Amino acid sequence: MTNKYPIFLASEIEQTPIEQSAFSVLPVPYEKTVSYSGGTAKGPLTILEASEQLETWDGKSNPSALGIHTCDVVDCTVEPDQVIENIANAVTKILKAGSMPVVLGGEHTVTYGVIKGYLDAGITDFGVVQIDAHADLRDAYEGDKLSHASVMKRLVDLDIPLYQLGIRAFCEEEIATRAKHGVYFQDADELVPNNIQSITLPESFPKNVFFTVDIDGIDPSVFPSTGTPVPGGLSWYQTLNLFESVAKQRNIIGFDIMEYAPIEGFHAYDFSAALLTYKLMGIVERNNLKT
Repeated sequence: MTNKYPIFLASEIEQTPIEQSAFSVLPVPYEKTVSYSGGTAKGPLTILEASEQLETWDGKSNPSALGIHTCDVVDCTVEPDQVIENIANAVTKILKAGSMPVVLGGEHTVTYGVIKGYLDAGITDFGVVQIDAHADLRDAYEGDKLSHASVMKRLVDLDIPLYQLGIRAFCEEEIATRAKHGVYFQDADELVPNNIQSITLPESFPKNVFFTVDIDGIDPSVFPSTGTPVPGGLSWYQTLNLFESVAKQRNIIGFDIMEYAPIEGFHAYDFSAALLTYKLMGIVERNNLKT
């Protein structure tokens, strides 16, 4: 599928070959199982367009100096199983080139394809840290096992260690799944009222971490631009600080930004999503990619 999307930070940098790039931005405009309002398929393009308004200096460093490659958009016009394979193949290509995947969704189901790409590339010793409003641990939602509400269940079924942050919407089935699979968590009702800015991962948690950020994990006062907003979420700086606390303890091997659904005419949220993506690159650059 030909890439018709702009490159990340196009107004400031040239496209860097993937083999020379610390970060490879992968747009995945997949939307099939959203359960309230839609729009996540427009998220990747909108974030890339908004990134043209960013400065290369993120306030602390210039992560773009390490090279950013924007990959071809993943073909999401096929059947769901093939979409997952397409995502996995694209992620595997990035990893084999020695670059770090930065994936822009799309509904959260995309993360399953991303993780499959790591496994297909032979990378198996890692855990996942998740910022989200929802646990996404249902075995199926409305009969669909490839649902955004089931994506984390697919991961724990693969015995991938999981740490959840900011969850505030879940059902009894998901509570039982947490217990069965030993899922670590600090929910929003603990993190937000107590203004907790960092976590300490268990010693047993893998040294390599993939970090997945569902935009609805952040409070709707910051990001109402998502399909399933839930009040009581993380603040902007709390989100960045929690991410950095993980980066200081473990090696971040990639991250994604999921479930961004643009609101027409409200460009502030588009810019914020692009800035969040770049801020996370900066945190990884300063903590995990030092030479």
